[in-house]
Amino acid sequence: MPDRHSVVPINWWEAEPHRFAQDQEEVAARFPDLRWVAEGAGRWEGRLPMWPLDRPQPPGLTELLGGSGMVVVIVYRQAYPMVAPRIYPVDPRPEPLECTQHRWHVLGDGSLCLFQSETAWNPNDSICDLIVKAAAWRIEYALVKAGAIDGMTLNGIVSDSGHDALITRTGMSNASSTPPDPIADAA
Repeated sequence: MPDRHSVVPINWWEAEPHRFAQDQEEVAARFPDLRWVAEGAGRWEGRLPMWPLDRPQPPGLTELLGGSGMVVVIVYRQAYPMVAPRIYPVDPRPEPLECTQHRWHVLGDGSLCLFQSETAWNPNDSICDLIVKAAAWRIEYALVKAGAIDGMTLNGIVSDSGHDALITRTGMSNASSTPPDPIADAA
């Protein structure tokens, strides 16, 4: 039996080289503004695109987001891919109070709440699916901050185009400096 002092831990990418190569290839192709940092369990850092969703970008999105996507740090954990990475928004960074209220979908440590439960992550899922959810979180965050919706949606906007018209109205309202009307937008 090996002595506990002779056991040397390895990083997840040494245990899962195929998955590491897959993540590197997929992220580089889909999110070229992210860069890999091989410290600890590893992380991606950089700016996400404003609209990496698989449908046309709504007019007004650029105005809603101030012309740029969210800056993030995507932190892997050594149990990856069995556990999802944590995604921390850097710019915009949620206010401390927002990390304590469910409506913002931000966990107490400041990372994004992108699943209804921790078990919703499937180890076979692409890291890119999670990154797309983070970019979509940024859009909903802007809608909540603008007063266009009361809180983040339960299922997000990645596969639900229901808020696309609201994105347009709110973005155009931001461009003209007129606050959006949540009552009219709900109709």
